[in-house]
Amino acid sequence: MNPNDPVAPTAAVTEPASADHHTVLVVDDSAMDRRLAGAIIQKAEGWRPVFAGNGVEALDLIPRVSPDVVLTDMLMPQMDGLELVEAVRAKYPLTPVILMTAHGSEDLAIRALKKGAASYVPKQSLAQNLAETLDQVFGAAQTKVSERRILDTVTRFETQYEVENDASVVAPLVSHLEADIARMNLCEPSGLMLLGVALHEALTNAIFHGNLELSSEMRETDEKGYYRLAKERRYQEPFRDRRARIIATLTRDEATFVVRDEGLGFDPSLLPDPTDPANLGKVSGRGLLLIQTFMDHVEHNPTGNEITMVKRRSG
Repeated sequence: MNPNDPVAPTAAVTEPASADHHTVLVVDDSAMDRRLAGAIIQKAEGWRPVFAGNGVEALDLIPRVSPDVVLTDMLMPQMDGLELVEAVRAKYPLTPVILMTAHGSEDLAIRALKKGAASYVPKQSLAQNLAETLDQVFGAAQTKVSERRILDTVTRFETQYEVENDASVVAPLVSHLEADIARMNLCEPSGLMLLGVALHEALTNAIFHGNLELSSEMRETDEKGYYRLAKERRYQEPFRDRRARIIATLTRDEATFVVRDEGLGFDPSLLPDPTDPANLGKVSGRGLLLIQTFMDHVEHNPTGNEITMVKRRSG
């Protein structure tokens, strides 16, 4: 490859990649900027460049050259850097994208970083910072690849939690469970969000209705009093020593969540149908409706102090 080639030097993709070198796909509509970036990359130990003139060309090349890193300009015709970041994240999520930023593209670059770009290098400092950034980003990406390989060997794992009657722990616990579910690739992002809503409802029900024995009717008529009483009961016997226990069992095919409280329980057969139009406006039925809607299977134990929820792999 001749880095001084004035034409978009995509002919470089015909060269076999050396086992000792990693490949950078340089995407820029400026031939001069491509040559500059290519020359810097050639001087960096362990790296070789290939080239594309815009995002559309880049997406065509990626499956052919399997780049270790994509280095892209922001302002380009046909497909700009932001659109390329989104496309690479969707199709090749383990391939990191580094942005080359120039004056006037700062806002677009910030948006691209929020969409998943791994890092950025100002064009005026490519010579000083590009090689180090490539090594840093590639190292982090390899860690993710290795982690993905290990996670692909996991067929089942189970975690158990025991939480006090403090509603502030529910959101971080749900986030932790969502991260485990995402690592097992059980849900698309939209489905993961809905699953999180169902888990949040089940956990708050276990704390408020189960352990603290607060009635749905009170919440309907006096919401402030409901939460004031909840705060008081957290420090009173017999409520303060009760715990909500969660068992999460994840396999490659489904996630099962068992949420159990230490309250008095109830008769599940007396639960009102949350899908009945007459009950849709009631706050008390909202949680169960969301759980039943977002989970694939839901059941209570006979004493009403345990709920089992199953979410099967989407797709």
